Amino acid sequence: MRAVSFRLIALLALPLLAAPAAAQVIESREGIALQNQILELRRDLDALRRGGGMAAPVAPRGGAGAPQELLQQMLARLGELEEEVRRLRGRLEVAENTNRRLAEDVEKLRGDMDFRLQQLEGGAGRPAAPRPPQGPAAAPAPAQPPPAAASQPPGPRTAERAIADGQAALGRGDYAAAEAAAREVLAGRPGPRRQDAQILLGEALLGRRQFQNAALAFNDAYATNRRSSRAPEALLGLANAFTGFGARREACDTLDQLRSEFTTLSAPMQRRVAEARRRAQCR
Repeated sequence: MRAVSFRLIALLALPLLAAPAAAQVIESREGIALQNQILELRRDLDALRRGGGMAAPVAPRGGAGAPQELLQQMLARLGELEEEVRRLRGRLEVAENTNRRLAEDVEKLRGDMDFRLQQLEGGAGRPAAPRPPQGPAAAPAPAQPPPAAASQPPGPRTAERAIADGQAALGRGDYAAAEAAAREVLAGRPGPRRQDAQILLGEALLGRRQFQNAALAFNDAYATNRRSSRAPEALLGLANAFTGFGARREACDTLDQLRSEFTTLSAPMQRRVAEARRRAQCR
């Protein structure tokens, strides 16, 4: 895996396989204990600022400089605890995004199952043709015209058609429809169109300002085929996603990797790369 992929995992810290557990971190005893410690330290700091003394068990020994030393220690500890709380909150937000994506995937699979069941029931529920009367006295029945063929519901879109519809939706700013088309392809058997669907998904998520999820989609697209003609687009999208959530250093590293791996780019792609470097404030 390239260095940018490891950096992506370290930045996003998405526990995709343990989303339900991560969603309970802030409400766990660890989060509550951290909040209580921060409140206690803040009360002690207020007491120091007002000139009051600390309780005997926690007051350090050492003369007149002891309160100042204690204040510095408490400030350092307070900073550590607040940073831990911010980290836990970030994990909670990522877990909530992952749960939302999983719910959308489950809903999509449920719709596909309902559609296929309706097709099967429509084929098995046709009434049998009436049996003609038997015996020599039976008069020949007039020929009946064949029944009109029942209209069948249209089948699911092909991967090519879904991607084309998604690109059209992306062009008119309908990012939700573009995302749905990309996920439709990825949920089936995309085959050689997997990378196209992943890039379409990344562009749709960029449009919806879901930069962390967009970074995952572009990284998956690049890993699918690192030597394809669309691999530079995947790296460019990954850099734009990094810039979207403030990881400018990683964005510049990704653009440097793009320039070193793909030395011959088309003029439009070169302009897009130059614009991405400007936005990320690369040197």
